[in-house]
Amino acid sequence: MLVDDSAVIRRLLGKILDAEASIDIVGTAINGRAAVDRAPRMRPEVIILDIEMPEMDGLAALPKLKAAMPGCAVIMFSTLTERAATSTLEALARGADDYVTKPSNTGSFEKTTLQIREVLVPKILTLAGHARRMAGSRRSQPRSTAPPAPPSGRITRRAPELVAIGVSTGGPNALAELLPQLDRSFPAPVLVTQHMPPIFTRLLAERLDARCSLTVREAVPGVTAEPGQIWIAPGGQHLVVRRRADGRIVLDLDDGPPVQSCRPSVDVMFASVAKALEDGVVGVVLTGMGADGRDGSRAIRGVGGRVIAQDEASSVVWSMPGATVRAGLATDVLPLDRIAARLGELATGRRNPALTRTSS
Repeated sequence: MLVDDSAVIRRLLGKILDAEASIDIVGTAINGRAAVDRAPRMRPEVIILDIEMPEMDGLAALPKLKAAMPGCAVIMFSTLTERAATSTLEALARGADDYVTKPSNTGSFEKTTLQIREVLVPKILTLAGHARRMAGSRRSQPRSTAPPAPPSGRITRRAPELVAIGVSTGGPNALAELLPQLDRSFPAPVLVTQHMPPIFTRLLAERLDARCSLTVREAVPGVTAEPGQIWIAPGGQHLVVRRRADGRIVLDLDDGPPVQSCRPSVDVMFASVAKALEDGVVGVVLTGMGADGRDGSRAIRGVGGRVIAQDEASSVVWSMPGATVRAGLATDVLPLDRIAARLGELATGRRNPALTRTSS
């Protein structure tokens, strides 16, 4: 279902999605009020929801749509402005499943169409499939959560010097749950690559900083990463590190090409920290589409580091952590609400008997 007050946008999205054999448009609405009225009758699996609309905007409509149709995924469709980015992050906090930014200054209708198709169509298909699986699991017996076989290869026993987290779809909410659980005494700096465009990453850092006891900032080159700090990769740039002769860990930004169609890329960050710190790294792969993080996890495991993957049941989309798990690279597969405790256990060396884990 398409919800946007612009007839031009509705026609554009209609043209893009009509060309996809596996996607049917069941209806449209010109504002949030009309969407709330029509959606329960149309029963869409996915709603594309604009933010700024007359009568009832997307933020106001979102909780009403989620309440009326709990299994329906909602993708926010926003402009790449600070105001829209703030609203989009708020929408994600209120239950939106993902978002897509409207292209600007592309130079041609064809390029605009291509950019939207490349981003939007995979998200629709993934979220619709996730909704069907969740509906099926609610009707059937709970799925087995048995962990995979332990990974082969050396696993370090020393405390981590740095934690690197990679995340995509569902990331803002996952980070908002995980990072506040790390207290001021956590002895290693934390780096985060979240798939987001510029503006969004800075605002995400500000929102997280208000919730965390650790300081959260968007990464800048030349800064020394120290305990008590969380650094977010800025949109459009890879976050990498280097170790100085005196042992300090220094941040840098890389404008290189996208990896796994992403910039910032989890693979780039993981490979960089593995090279600089070897087995002094714990990589964490959280919810997200695609396979970004799998190759980087291989680099971390190759030098003896640990990799924690979020489990399927607590992930919005299990593609990223699932790719790492299926490749046999995860030393731990844990629900989101237990990852911080595991990081604390690794950092302090004190075992937590209540913590279920798959590591050796």
